[in-house]
Amino acid sequence: MKESIVITGMGAVTPLGLGVRAFWKGLVEGKSGISTIHSFDSSELAVQIAGEVKDFNPGDHMPIDLVRKTDPFMQFAYIAAEEALRDSKLTVEPENTGITMGTAMSGIATIAYTQEALTGASHKKVGPRFIPKILGNIAAAHIAITHNIQGPSLTVSTACASGGDAISAAADCIRLGRAEVMLAVGAESVLCPLVVYSLANAKALSRHNDDPAHASRPFDALRDGFVIGEGGGALVLETESHALKRGATIYARLMGCGNGCDAYHITAPQPEGLGAARCMELALKDAGLKPEQIGYINAHGTATPKGDAAETLAVKRVFGDHVPLVSSTKGATGHMMGAGGITELIACIQAIRTDILPPTINLEHPDPDCDLDYIPLHSRKQHIDYAMSNAFGFGGQNSSVIVGRWNP
Repeated sequence: MKESIVITGMGAVTPLGLGVRAFWKGLVEGKSGISTIHSFDSSELAVQIAGEVKDFNPGDHMPIDLVRKTDPFMQFAYIAAEEALRDSKLTVEPENTGITMGTAMSGIATIAYTQEALTGASHKKVGPRFIPKILGNIAAAHIAITHNIQGPSLTVSTACASGGDAISAAADCIRLGRAEVMLAVGAESVLCPLVVYSLANAKALSRHNDDPAHASRPFDALRDGFVIGEGGGALVLETESHALKRGATIYARLMGCGNGCDAYHITAPQPEGLGAARCMELALKDAGLKPEQIGYINAHGTATPKGDAAETLAVKRVFGDHVPLVSSTKGATGHMMGAGGITELIACIQAIRTDILPPTINLEHPDPDCDLDYIPLHSRKQHIDYAMSNAFGFGGQNSSVIVGRWNP
């Protein structure tokens, strides 16, 4: 029988604020973190809105020298990890502690701005820190160096499933006996004209520039694409015996994980949600749970016309007559990509701990193809014991993670 894995620390950097408390408060109050882009001039772009991390000065949260060496996605990862480690009150045992990192596009913003600076300039203008600033694993490396984490170190990049897969990889390291404690981190910062141009031209993004707060509309009949979000999330995972031995506060059990591929299309989901359904079934099998035991699903729900409809079909396929309550928190944060798999599992953990389910904000116009109870507009009081978080991505990547209430 596999040993139970528990979650003892959480950290979040989101468009709703810095820290888990601000993130959760914003979710349950139905706030929106989406606004006109402020980090660069977007006035000439077709899409001018995003879920930015606001009033963010990395130098307030990490050494200035490290700020100079890092891309924004690394800064979000570092700060979320710092909060999670503080929260866990963990004394790091170097060889018994590891780290997994999930990110979809790593240092894409640094690449874009460096190339822009090179136009008409000398290649000597490229600094020696450029390469380390764009590599996905360097985010994990900076955290490991700061805290002397010498155990397993893995970075996964499975598009927008990266955060969920980082959790799955961390759990595997614990189950295989490679470490008793793992830090799972996800982070993303892709806000630059290059990425906005590309996703806008792919017709993936919402164009409600005149009303940013209502632009991200998961499962709504008027949804027209997702809104780019940014941020970071982190979780401390450890064996239950290790957590109890050190007297840790335990927030939840990590019950099970599933991942897989649609093997269908690079950017479109399988229309009937077959791959997503299989992924959820794998997570249930890993958790040893029946579908009717899941009380809440934090959906991938990005507000794309095809994606939301396919996920709805997938949920029906898996849960049949026992469909749980569902919501998408991307209406509030936008699509945080590699960070979302972590922060949205934090939302699941908080839902279990508080008996409050976060709403799908901006869901005002029912869609016949999306006909589940998505907890529209307002949070809902509801006791649940188990929750699932879905994170799906380009390439047909699918990740599902289940957490459960911890009872001593």
